[in-house]
Amino acid sequence: MKENKKITSFPHLDLDTLLNAYKNGIFPMAESKFDDSIFWVKPELRGILPIGSFHTSKSLKRHIKKNQSVIKFNKNFESILNGCSDRADTWINPTLSNTYKLLYKAGYAQSIEVFESNKLVGGLFGVNINGVFFGESMYSDSPNASKIALKFLLERLDICGYSLFDTQFITDHLMSLGAIEITQNSYLGLLKKALEQEVKYAFY
Repeated sequence: MKENKKITSFPHLDLDTLLNAYKNGIFPMAESKFDDSIFWVKPELRGILPIGSFHTSKSLKRHIKKNQSVIKFNKNFESILNGCSDRADTWINPTLSNTYKLLYKAGYAQSIEVFESNKLVGGLFGVNINGVFFGESMYSDSPNASKIALKFLLERLDICGYSLFDTQFITDHLMSLGAIEITQNSYLGLLKKALEQEVKYAFY
């Protein structure tokens, strides 16, 4: 459900307004990277990926071993952001791109990066507040790269005591990895508890 659609000429969104929106189950999007419009979204149904439920298939284990996949956190945030936004069909316009860069500098946006043969081949980024990680976007230049990023991120979140991984919407790809869909009211209950958590910082 879209809410409060507006045209903005600002180079980025106000960070306090944005973080407050996340804390209330609302997030921003654009129709495309060419559209200056930003609208706020509060879905009636919400996608989450239960932490601790990711199943690593034998084929994925073989891929990781064969390609000697290396995972890094927050070393190439802008490259991951650019990889997610440099597509014909994306909701990340320049205003949102600038906003996530500022969130990264403020310590709220994080990237998970996958390297193979010393080359960045994909990953994902999202927003981190207390015990919840809001997954924003992911991309792959190599088979399984985004799946590998999810695997290691969820393992790290589990170890550090996080309780909620928000995928916002649900896709067939995410469902194949264990994502489920819940009502917004159920989501808000989980969100409230996760925001009250004290967890170990996962992105070191």
